[in-house]
Amino acid sequence: MGEQVRELVVWARRRKLLASVFVALTLATGILIGTLVSGHASAMRVMGFAGGATPLALPEPAQMSTSFAGVVNKVEPAVVNISTTQIVDRRRSQKRRPAPNQQQEDPFQDFFDRFFDGGQQGQDGPAAAERSLGSGVIVDKRGFILTNNHVVEQATKIQVQLNDDSTRYTAKVVGVDEETDLAVIKIDAGKDLPTARLGNSDGVQVGDWVLAIGSPFGLQATVTAGIISAKGRPGMGRQFQRFLQTDAAINPGNSGGPLINLAGEVIGINTAIMTGGRGYEGVGFALPSTTALMVYNQIATKGRVTRGSIGVSFTEERGTNPITLKELGAQHGVVIEDVAPGSPAEKAGLKAGDVIVSVNGKPVKTGNDLVNPIAEAAIGDKVKLTYVRDREQKDTAATVEDRTKVFPARAGRGGEQPEESAPAEFGLRVEEFTPARASRAGIEFSKGVLVTSVEPASFAEDIGFVPGDVITEVNRAGVDDVAGYRKAIGKLKAGENVVFKVMRRVDGGRLATVFLPGVVPADNQQ
Repeated sequence: MGEQVRELVVWARRRKLLASVFVALTLATGILIGTLVSGHASAMRVMGFAGGATPLALPEPAQMSTSFAGVVNKVEPAVVNISTTQIVDRRRSQKRRPAPNQQQEDPFQDFFDRFFDGGQQGQDGPAAAERSLGSGVIVDKRGFILTNNHVVEQATKIQVQLNDDSTRYTAKVVGVDEETDLAVIKIDAGKDLPTARLGNSDGVQVGDWVLAIGSPFGLQATVTAGIISAKGRPGMGRQFQRFLQTDAAINPGNSGGPLINLAGEVIGINTAIMTGGRGYEGVGFALPSTTALMVYNQIATKGRVTRGSIGVSFTEERGTNPITLKELGAQHGVVIEDVAPGSPAEKAGLKAGDVIVSVNGKPVKTGNDLVNPIAEAAIGDKVKLTYVRDREQKDTAATVEDRTKVFPARAGRGGEQPEESAPAEFGLRVEEFTPARASRAGIEFSKGVLVTSVEPASFAEDIGFVPGDVITEVNRAGVDDVAGYRKAIGKLKAGENVVFKVMRRVDGGRLATVFLPGVVPADNQQ
C-alpha cells in the first residue's frame, strides 16, 4: 500500500514538471511568434503596405521599350542620308559671318555660317572642295526626296544613301524654294522606294510627342524624342517661314530630316537650331508639313514655287501696333509702309499709310493674314481689299502678279525688304546693277546685272566669267535687271548654244565689251 502511494506521488511530480515545461515552451513559442509578427508588421509599415495596400507590380521591359518602336519602324526606311560636295570660298564665307554684336540679332545666319561652311570662318585661303552631311525623307516611291535648300545649295555633287543600303545614289535637284529653305531632289534607284506620309501640321498641339530622325554628325538613322514646344514661331527666318519649335534633339546633319508624330506622319522638316555652341540646346525648328506640301507640289509640277504679290511692304511690329491702328481709325489690320512703283497695289489706288483690314472678306489681324492669301492666289486672279484711309473705310481690287516680278530685287521679309541675289545658275550669282555699284566697280552705269561671284569649277568659270562683269545681253536679248536676267536664263535648254554679252574693265582700266560663248550644261547648277 505504501509502495502505491509513493508511485502516485512520483507520477504527480512528473506530471507537474511536464506541465511546467509545456507552459514554458508555449510561452517561448508565443514570444517568438509575436516578435516575428511585430517585426513583419513594422517592415510592412516601413514599406508602405500597412493598412491593406496592394504592392505595385514592375512592368515588363517590353512595355517600356517599344512605345516609339512601331512609329520608328514605319518611317525610318524612308529617311535618307545626304552627302554633298561643294566649292567654298573661305574668304567670302569669312566676310559673311555676322559681327559679334550681331549674332544675337540673326542667330540663324550665325548657325548656318558655323555649321554649313564647315566651321572654317576666320581661315583665309583659296576656294576648296568641302563635304557636308544632311538628311531627307522620301515622299514618292519613284525617288523624290524632300530636304532643306541649305543642304544641297551650291552643291557640285549630291549623293544619297538609303537606310540599310551601302549604295550611294547620285541625286539631281528638281527645284528649290529659298523663301522656305526647302528643296526637292530625285534619285533613280531602279526600284520602288519606301515612302513616308505627310501629315497635317495644323492639328499639332503644343505638348504633343514628336520624333526626329536623321543623320546628326553623320550618324545615320538616329532617332530622338521630344515635344512640340511652340507653334507658328515667327521672326526666325523669312516671311514664309513659321516654324514648329521642338526640344527633340536636332544637330548638324539632321537638317532636311522628318519630324514625325506618333501616328508615323511627317509633320515637319527639321531645319535649324538656336544655339550658343555647335550642338543641341533644346531649341530646334521644323518647317510645318502644310508648308512643305505646298512647296513640294509646286516644285514637282512646275519646277519652281510661284507666289503672288500686289506690291506692298510693311513691318510686322509697326504695321500691327494697336496704338498706330487706333490713330489711323482702324481696330485691326496692317499698315502699308511702301507701295512698289507700277505694282498692282499702286494701280488699285493704295498708298503708304493705308490700313488693309480685310482680304477677300476675311479680316486681317497679322502680317500672315495679309500675305498668305495673296501669295497662294493664282497669278492673274483679283483679290478684294478693304482698307482704311483718313478714318474712312474703302474697297478696291488688285490683280495678283508674280512676286519675283513685283519685287525683282527683294527677298520676302515682312517689311522693307533687302536686295536678293539671283540663284546661282551656271555658277553665277548676280545682283542689280545700281549707280552706286557702278561707281564702286569703276564702270559707267547702264542697264544690266552685276556678277558678284563665280563658283570655281563651274560652267561660268569655264567660259571666262569673273566677278565684276556686267551682263547686258543673253543670246542678244537685252538684260535690264535681275528679273530680265532670270527670264532670259529660264528660256535656255540643255545642249543649246548661249552667248553672254558682258561689260568688263580690262588691262589699263579701259572698258571693253566681251562676248562669252558656251553650251548650256545639262545641270544648270554647274
